[in-house]
Amino acid sequence: MEQTLSIIKPDAVAKNVVGKILDRFESAGLRIAATKKIKLSREDAEAFYAVHAQRPFFKDLVDFMISGPVVVTVLEGKDAMAKNRDLMGATNPKEAAPGTIRADFAESIDANAVHGSDSLENAANEISFFFSQREIC
Repeated sequence: MEQTLSIIKPDAVAKNVVGKILDRFESAGLRIAATKKIKLSREDAEAFYAVHAQRPFFKDLVDFMISGPVVVTVLEGKDAMAKNRDLMGATNPKEAAPGTIRADFAESIDANAVHGSDSLENAANEISFFFSQREIC
């Protein structure tokens, strides 16, 4: 069984669409193996997005991710990572296909509702960043 990480970002949490987004994962055949709502500290966000530290958008990304609570979820299933990325849609919601999470719930390329792992290696690292093995069922 493949696992991937999803983060429902502060903009989507503030819109109260967490349940709608989680339902999309389950309706697409993904199983929720772990989930929790947390408030990232600046240090957490900087560490999680460290790969982007030298990019011009890094500070704004960190500021956005600490602006409110997020919901982190381990999704599990056949081709979980690819399936999640299809469900999310393009990073820029203006380019996202109709019916995708970003097309339906995101406001902008910055406030784009969700994050999803982009490789199986990153998924494993991202999952272990947020969850201990005993939290994943």
